[in-house]
Amino acid sequence: MTRARLRAGLIGLGAMGRNHARVLAALDGVELVGIVDPAGDPTGALRVPVVADLEGLLAIGVDYAVVACPTALHEQVGLALAASGVPALIEKPLAQSVAAASRLVEAFEAAGLVAGVGHIERYNPALQSLRLRLEAGELGEVFQVVTRRQGPFPHRIADVGVVMDLATHDIDLTSWVVGREYRTVSARTVSRSGRLHEDMVAVVGQLAGGAMVNHLVNWLSPLKERSTVVTGERGCFVADTLTADLTWYANGAIDTEWEALRAFRGVAEGDMVRYAIPKREPLLVEHERFRDAVDGTESDIVTLRQGLRTVRVAAALLQSAAEGSTVEIDTDLAPVPAATVALS
Repeated sequence: MTRARLRAGLIGLGAMGRNHARVLAALDGVELVGIVDPAGDPTGALRVPVVADLEGLLAIGVDYAVVACPTALHEQVGLALAASGVPALIEKPLAQSVAAASRLVEAFEAAGLVAGVGHIERYNPALQSLRLRLEAGELGEVFQVVTRRQGPFPHRIADVGVVMDLATHDIDLTSWVVGREYRTVSARTVSRSGRLHEDMVAVVGQLAGGAMVNHLVNWLSPLKERSTVVTGERGCFVADTLTADLTWYANGAIDTEWEALRAFRGVAEGDMVRYAIPKREPLLVEHERFRDAVDGTESDIVTLRQGLRTVRVAAALLQSAAEGSTVEIDTDLAPVPAATVALS
């Protein structure tokens, strides 16, 4: 017997919303039945109804919704969906404040609904491979995680700064890849675009267990860069999440007798391996996992509590930058869960 397709709705038709619409329209087992955007569909290319408000989408009838509206509206829209009994995949960050994110967690948990956060980097093939290799102990003890995320200014973002919009990617992926929570952060921010929010942030922090983290994030650079470097006792992994490439640099086991070359290259350089990794679109994989969760299948979605943890760390970065201090992260947060969560 053929199973009925899930009816999905989308809230928001910005740059990210249009990507969600593209994936939802072709997703196996799902029918995109309606979209919410007050501006409508200027292109006229969409083949589903575009309504002005959430009430219009709920009137159409949906099994779940994807929230891709501005971050400032996440709480309002999410609470309305929870009150209506609709599971939701909410774009990152979960909300623009810890208080708002907490209310969303409480609302969906009280309603017993499946809900997730769109931290798409978890589905990047390079980072998924990296996490598995770290879990297998290929690096040994992790000493440091360094991320660099920079590129041109995204004119679509007006309600939050670079910390909430971009650094939340690196906060979530770092904690997820190494399976450790943040313990302390120290951050410095600057604003050079004349906007209300910060354009650049530099972060030094420490994870549980002692590993150091460094994040450099900005949206004022003509260079687009997305890299994650994890260094440990046996070498380092370099993940380029733009190309989904993962490269391994091993500590050297053979000494170099050529003195001039040793002085230039160092005595610890070993083998370098670039792994061949199957490369599926991360957004498609994210949607497949959330579809499965809504359908009652075990799946590795990013839970709202994990999204809340990331917002807490981002808020600590902003606090640190404002105060010029090192901020301790609440150690009472739930531990980083395994990649797979059981959903009934």
